[in-house]
Amino acid sequence: METVEEKISPVFKWGGGKRQLLDVILPKIPPHTRYYEPFIGGAAVLFGLRPEYAVINDFNEELVNTYKVIRDTPEALIGLLEQHRENNSVDYFYEVRAWDRDQERYILLSDIEKAARTIYLNRTCFNGLYRVNKSGYFNTPCGKYKKPEIVNAERIRAIHEYLSTNRIDIRCGDYKDALKHIRAGAFVYFDPPYMPPENGDETFTSYTVDGFGEEQQRELKEVCDQLTAKGVKFMLSNSSCSFIKELYKDYHIEIVQARRNVSADTTKRILIDEVLVMNY
Repeated sequence: METVEEKISPVFKWGGGKRQLLDVILPKIPPHTRYYEPFIGGAAVLFGLRPEYAVINDFNEELVNTYKVIRDTPEALIGLLEQHRENNSVDYFYEVRAWDRDQERYILLSDIEKAARTIYLNRTCFNGLYRVNKSGYFNTPCGKYKKPEIVNAERIRAIHEYLSTNRIDIRCGDYKDALKHIRAGAFVYFDPPYMPPENGDETFTSYTVDGFGEEQQRELKEVCDQLTAKGVKFMLSNSSCSFIKELYKDYHIEIVQARRNVSADTTKRILIDEVLVMNY
C-alpha cells in the first residue's frame, strides 16, 4: 500500500512543472535550515522534498488561495470539485471560466469556491495551460478530454496532511518580499517564469498579467547575488538560452533535459534543454 508521502504529487497541471526532473533536482539540494520557494507554481519540488520548515510564495492569488484551502478545508473543496465533475461539459466550462468577468459577483464567492474553480479550470482547460489576458482573466480554452481528472481526493488529502502538520508559511506577493529576513543556512529554489528560448516559444510568459521579461530576469539575478553574499545557497531553473547562460556565467550551470508537456503545438512536445544554476 502507498504511504501518504508517496501519494503527494501536484494537484495542478503546470507549464514547466518539475515533477519529471525531481530525480535530478532533489539530490542536488544541499542540507539547509529552512526551505524557500518564491515561485511555487505546481509545487512539485516542495512535495518531493517535503521540508518541515518552508516559506512558499507566488504572485498568483488564485494559486495561493488554493493551497491555503487545501491546507485548511480539504473536504469542503473535494465536495465542490465533485459537483464540478458532475456538471462538466464544454458549456459549463465556459460558464465557470466567465465567473471572474463579473467582479461584483466574483468577490462574493468563498475562498473554497474560488479554489474549486481554479482546480476545475486547470484540469479541464487546453493542456492544463494557466494563462491570463491583459485584464487578468483566465482565458485558456476548453480542452478535449473524455474523462478529465477533476477530483483526486487522495492527493488533496495528502497535500492537506503535509501542509497542516509542518511549518509551511504560505505567502502571496512579490518574490523578493518572501525572502526578507532570510538567514545564512537557508536554501532557495527559484523556478521563475522562463526567459523565452531563441525559438521564440513564449508558452510560460502569460502566467501573470505583468509578465517576466529581461528586466525582471536581471533583477532576479541581483537577488541571487545578494543571497550569495549572505551565505544562502540557491538553485535556479530557467531556459537554456544565451541570455540566461550569459547572465549567470559566474555561477555553476548544469544543462538538463525536460519534456515540454504544455504547448499549443503538439510538434513541440520534445526534449528541450533547461539550465540549473547553483551558487555551490
